[in-house]
Amino acid sequence: MSKELVFGHQNPDTDAIVAAKAFSYLENQLGADTEAVALGEPNEETQFVLKHFNEPAPRVITKAAPEVDAVMLVDHNEPQQSVSDIADVTVTHVVDHHRISDFNTAQPLFYRAEPLGCCSTVIYKLFKENNVEIPAKLAGLMLSAIISDTLLLKSPTSTPTDKKVVEALAKIADVDYETYGLAMLKAGTNIDAKSEKELIDADAKSFTMAGTNVRVAQINTVDLDDVFKRQAALEAAAKDENATNGYDLFLILATNILNSDSELLVVGAPTEPVEKAFGKSLANNRMSLPGVVSRKKQVVPPLTEAFGA
Repeated sequence: MSKELVFGHQNPDTDAIVAAKAFSYLENQLGADTEAVALGEPNEETQFVLKHFNEPAPRVITKAAPEVDAVMLVDHNEPQQSVSDIADVTVTHVVDHHRISDFNTAQPLFYRAEPLGCCSTVIYKLFKENNVEIPAKLAGLMLSAIISDTLLLKSPTSTPTDKKVVEALAKIADVDYETYGLAMLKAGTNIDAKSEKELIDADAKSFTMAGTNVRVAQINTVDLDDVFKRQAALEAAAKDENATNGYDLFLILATNILNSDSELLVVGAPTEPVEKAFGKSLANNRMSLPGVVSRKKQVVPPLTEAFGA
């Protein structure tokens, strides 16, 4: 049996890294030969998680084809979010919780996608369906991923299933998930030591909307003023990214994890679909979005509709 690599999306968040580890462990228990890898270095929040549970970070790859013929994707399916040579390998498995876009394969595959708050929630269900026990350390990692993706179950992406799985994993890991979860989320909001490029690259995804290349980055914070005191520098960094990578529009969503409010910074064009999507006008390239915390559910869908994609 040939080895396969398992990985999440570029600029990995906690779920992208944990889901790869969890699904790789499950597949190996079921007889496969896989290795969990990553398409980028862990961010500060993920580093906190890995250190807390004494788990090594996965090795980072930039290409898959030199190592393997086949791969398994978690927490994404869109090619532009995947490994650079995704077209040169066979995708045998996908486990995801996002929209399906621009994805096709030449051969049948295992595909599991559910509209849940976190990919690790879907993987938890796969463990149960296959009667595979989740080790305590892995339970802690998966718990962390769900807390991250759902902002401690406060995000509109959170479902009753996510809450039940959080409670189950917390019991296995012997963790007070509310106390731990808040500490974990705060660990990812230290932005002062990061450059503007690091801030907008840490959690960013690309989308094609009616032929427009849109990049959406999210910065979590406990004080929006800490982000926007650097507005001019953030705009300059986003303009550089647009020029370098061919993005037409760069959106930076700064989210206060304590009160679940966000502020949107828009760099590039066209801006009319952004105003249409949220029913507001931009002022100083900014827009207040109270209660908006989810890129997946509250930003990308209205933008896609506004672009007519």
